[in-house]
Amino acid sequence: MIVDPDFPIRKVLIANRGEIACRVIRSLRAMGLGSVAVHHAAEAGALHVRMADQAVELFGDTPVAAHLDAAQIIAAATTTGADAIHPGYGFLSENADFARAVVDAGLIFIGPSADSIALMGDKISSRNFAQAHGVPVAPSVMPTDDLDEFAAQAAQIGFPLLIKASAGGGGKGMSIVRDAEGLIPAARLAASEAQRYFNDGRIYAELYVERPRHIEVQILGDGENGAIHLHERECSIQRRFQKIVEEAPSAGLPPELAAEICAAAVRLAQAASYRNAGTVEFILAPDGRFYFLEMNTRLQVEHPVTEMISGLDLVAAQVNIAAGRGLPIRQDQLRRDGHAIECRICAEDPERDFMPETGRIRLLRVPQAPWLRFESGLTEAEAVTSDFDPMLAKLVVHGASREQAIERTLEALRGLTLVGVTTNIDYLARVIDSPAFRAGDLHTGFVAQHAQALAPAPMTDDALAPVLVAAALGFREFRQAVFDVPELHAAIGPWRN
Repeated sequence: MIVDPDFPIRKVLIANRGEIACRVIRSLRAMGLGSVAVHHAAEAGALHVRMADQAVELFGDTPVAAHLDAAQIIAAATTTGADAIHPGYGFLSENADFARAVVDAGLIFIGPSADSIALMGDKISSRNFAQAHGVPVAPSVMPTDDLDEFAAQAAQIGFPLLIKASAGGGGKGMSIVRDAEGLIPAARLAASEAQRYFNDGRIYAELYVERPRHIEVQILGDGENGAIHLHERECSIQRRFQKIVEEAPSAGLPPELAAEICAAAVRLAQAASYRNAGTVEFILAPDGRFYFLEMNTRLQVEHPVTEMISGLDLVAAQVNIAAGRGLPIRQDQLRRDGHAIECRICAEDPERDFMPETGRIRLLRVPQAPWLRFESGLTEAEAVTSDFDPMLAKLVVHGASREQAIERTLEALRGLTLVGVTTNIDYLARVIDSPAFRAGDLHTGFVAQHAQALAPAPMTDDALAPVLVAAALGFREFRQAVFDVPELHAAIGPWRN
């Protein structure tokens, strides 16, 4: 593809790693743009490093420290002649100081302005902003240094309450408090955790909605009060406040309510003169009332499900918006095609409270289908360490209907083989195949409520026999047998990881 000679971006440094770096590189390549990868020495052979046109090593005491070194990353962009930086998600993606430093260095930040990140990235200021612009928020108590006063205000709202870190995310600094006695200890713990993870100990409390659904809206803004939504996503299947299954559109959401939620998200983006991609998240109560939760001022992990039903490349849209080319589509041109489901493949043990796992990828076989995307940065022989988040990949499936998407997701999960580290692959299959999920009976407590039903079935002697026979053949023959004998593949179940 020949790049427009007037296009201000020719080369992009991706300030990230793993699957999202690979994802961004693919879109850049399709657009005819160059790419620069960054990496710590521990990941010098990683797939994103090999895919990029150029690669720069970052230095730090740990791999994470290297990826958080804004000065090194900006210097790498300048040295390699990059015009822009794409932050991906995580690391520095929602760091207003980083976004400002990128622009100050004469580079283009492929994301919102630093002011938007500062406004919407802070849960307290964003809630106040949302409320001021007619977006509903749950009753809450703002932070104060006086914990006794904090507790007194909280008691006026009533229980249960959800304690949150103002600068937080990913479930850090969050806890549910069900009575006045537990409030102050929970507040102290949340503030300590918030300070440790975000260097910001501010916390607040809001009314906790029982059995809520987590609904979010993908938006794109042009920075000049123009904004559109790309429909809603259902993100209610979570463990430890972190999503593991997402789908678009939301299951069983009345069209009028979906339209109201999407309109609220667009209204917020327009009021903030928001530029680039973002996600407005809401809590939906069983009675149909919805409340603003937060805004993620970046590309989300689950963006592929929106791409699957909209036909848009969100990374390409981000680049074009950052280059001043405006929104890729008008709201009245937006179409929705079918249903998409994403499963996050994580190195963790669901039978041990989802504890992270480490190991080395010995075998990776991914099913192929035109309706399937497997987003990862994995390669065989790669070490899975505790240095980074345990998410290894994303398996994304499209279907003409939710029912077809569910069946295809099960087919893909059962055909996915990853040997060398314990993963949640089989657990995800049990979630997707569960009667409650199929019925769309979803809420953020789904995993806890159905824990017993989602536990693995005990291995019977009849099922174990073919596994032992195949294992006796030796690893190579055993591996081939797994792929060639459907009964053996099914019998192994959770043991094939």
